[in-house]
Amino acid sequence: MPTHHCLLVQDGTFAAVGEGGDITGERGASPDGLFARDARHLSRWQLTVDGAAPTVLVPTPTGPTGAVPARATAVLTQPAARTDTPALTLFREQTVREAELTDHIRINGNGSRPVTVLLALTVDADFADQFELRDDHRWYQKPHAVRTRQKRDDGVEFGYRRREWHSRTVVTADPAPDAVEETGSGARRLCWRIELPPHGSTTLRLRVTAHPHGAAEPAGEAPEPRRVPFGEGALGRACAQGDADLAALRLAATGPEGEALRVPAAGVPWFVTLLGRHALITSLLTLDSHPELGHDTLLALAATQATDEAPERIAQPGKIVHEVRHGELAYFQQVPYARYFGSVDATPLFLVLLGAHAERTGDDKLAHRLERHARAAVSWMFDHGGLTEHGYLRYRADEGGLANQSWKDSPDAICFPDGTPARGAIVAAAPQGYAYAALVRAAELAGSVWADPAWAEQLAGAADALRERFLADFWLPEAGFTALALDGEGRRVTTLGSDAGHLLWTGILDAARAEVVGERLLSPAFFSGWGIRTLATGQDAYHPLAYHRGAVWPHDSAIAALGLARHGQHERARTLADGLLALAAAHDYRMPEVITGHGRDDHPAPVPYPHACSPQSWAAATPFALHEALAGP
Repeated sequence: MPTHHCLLVQDGTFAAVGEGGDITGERGASPDGLFARDARHLSRWQLTVDGAAPTVLVPTPTGPTGAVPARATAVLTQPAARTDTPALTLFREQTVREAELTDHIRINGNGSRPVTVLLALTVDADFADQFELRDDHRWYQKPHAVRTRQKRDDGVEFGYRRREWHSRTVVTADPAPDAVEETGSGARRLCWRIELPPHGSTTLRLRVTAHPHGAAEPAGEAPEPRRVPFGEGALGRACAQGDADLAALRLAATGPEGEALRVPAAGVPWFVTLLGRHALITSLLTLDSHPELGHDTLLALAATQATDEAPERIAQPGKIVHEVRHGELAYFQQVPYARYFGSVDATPLFLVLLGAHAERTGDDKLAHRLERHARAAVSWMFDHGGLTEHGYLRYRADEGGLANQSWKDSPDAICFPDGTPARGAIVAAAPQGYAYAALVRAAELAGSVWADPAWAEQLAGAADALRERFLADFWLPEAGFTALALDGEGRRVTTLGSDAGHLLWTGILDAARAEVVGERLLSPAFFSGWGIRTLATGQDAYHPLAYHRGAVWPHDSAIAALGLARHGQHERARTLADGLLALAAAHDYRMPEVITGHGRDDHPAPVPYPHACSPQSWAAATPFALHEALAGP
């Protein structure tokens, strides 16, 4: 992994730059560059002073950048021997907005003599799809692809064409470069001869504009999100940072009637896009403080709801989308994610959010407007999701996409205690809790907003039946806990996992079982001191660095805290919240997406997970959920 990357994020665009503000074209776990709509629009951006890389005096920040996560600064100077005094200092300020990076370099002369310096910037755009950059040993053919470079009076333009797919990156400079040179590698070198009087100063203003395929022209500055006062202390500071991160992660989307929306992107670097489950959970966790996120998320997901069957995308009528991608590989169907429906739980979560939004805001206009979409979602749960035929929501592995399709979607996530993967049609526990809550919410809306009491009674009866069935099939009396899943043969997957916290949250557990589960989740096997492990220790399947088999996800723990509070277990909710806030404090109050399962008794600081996204939306939402969980007695 690189030793230093600064991430700038705004309006669906992000840049990852090095300590001096440069970009080198890295790939793998943490690529650098300027990214828009799933493509890298700038892959080299390397500054030299008189032919040498400058010395970094003040690096770009790597941690949270507070309320302005789209801006970074660095201070540079000429390389010099220890006894020499550099003639120049360079003050660099970089800013990201939608489809754009600006780089302002102020060059100050340090001495009493005139200075002449040759500044050069090596620039390239490889237009790599994000799926090409991942460190997963996959390679994609790109027939008929052509790259172009064209000199401009004020810079250079890079182009990429593959059949009807066209993308461009335009680099402009003020003042214009004195020369644009070829490098032999496809990159271009922009050169300036700069003359400064004694103690003089000048500023070089550079702008990189991405023109992704199919993108509308940048819409300009997004409306400033509503700021909420959060108070003092660790919770207030974590909420303030979460608020800044959620503002940075807002992504343009379109509603059913073409209206402009802003929804939460999932996370940087790999998921600066709309993921149904992530957007829904983020919206649910922030419904009190950021109801506009829920409003726009519901409309965006209604606009992308499936209306036909498409087996290659796991689409069925009424199903809510899992992932939307705009990149080249998705466009040419080399990956299935252009509009991919590999999620068993996004559809019930859509209904949960719709009902919760109407209840919390006291405004039923959105529920009225989306009645047709809600009815289609309920129909999917019964007809295609599996409730009618099998009694549960279930899924099968998608060979071209996701093997697991609940929130723990890594290939080995649903496994027996010895680590053996569950096979066949999987009935994961957490989605059944969501289904129960969805039926309850839909029944409430049917009985009030939609004025359909007969359907309301039918839905309420279905919810009661699902709850009774679930408690009979999933409860493990000898463990005092719920099973992780049922496999394709109907066998209980008796692994003890954090999904039980989601079951507390949804209300599918009765009071007696909720008490036992709450006690177990705060036991040393689950609670690391920072949060709840995804699998309890003491099982062969547990691994502290496994994504969903031992790591700690703050949003997962926050959902458990809400569940504990729902059942009146306020001391346990407080203990869990204290651990999560200590975790946030250790990261300058930016809640991480995921950390390893190593406990506070193993190491005094949280041990990071090596491939975590940051910032990430449901991690940013976690402090707001804690605020809600702690609001009770």
